[in-house]
Amino acid sequence: MEKKISRSEEETFRIAKEYAMQIKPGDVICLEGDLGAGKTHFTKGFVTAFGLEKDIVSSPTFALINEYQGDNIEIFHFDCYRLEEIQEALEIGAEEYFYGDGICIIEWPERIRAILPSHSKTVTITSTGPSEREIRFNS
Repeated sequence: MEKKISRSEEETFRIAKEYAMQIKPGDVICLEGDLGAGKTHFTKGFVTAFGLEKDIVSSPTFALINEYQGDNIEIFHFDCYRLEEIQEALEIGAEEYFYGDGICIIEWPERIRAILPSHSKTVTITSTGPSEREIRFNS
């Protein structure tokens, strides 16, 4: 398991962008961390590796999923925080996204763990100070 320390939003963006360079079509990235840990900030940095502006990323809490068209790849940004049952994810066709050709990045994946593919990768973000984060990568 690889671990990095971020001491600012800018560092988190850079770490996320570097990580994204290893990701390929069909990958599913599970972002774990407490509320306010920096999952959406990580996603902002992540999408910049695919030619997107960080400002297009917002938490899809109320929409459940945001779709971004990057350089020759679609990125599907899920936020499962408000899901009460896995059935809600199934009704929007989440599994089709997970086994498609795009890249899925999922905040609050523990809410839908039972339907996530076995090839999912996990990034855990832990707040270790006011602006410091420990970011662990497990594939």
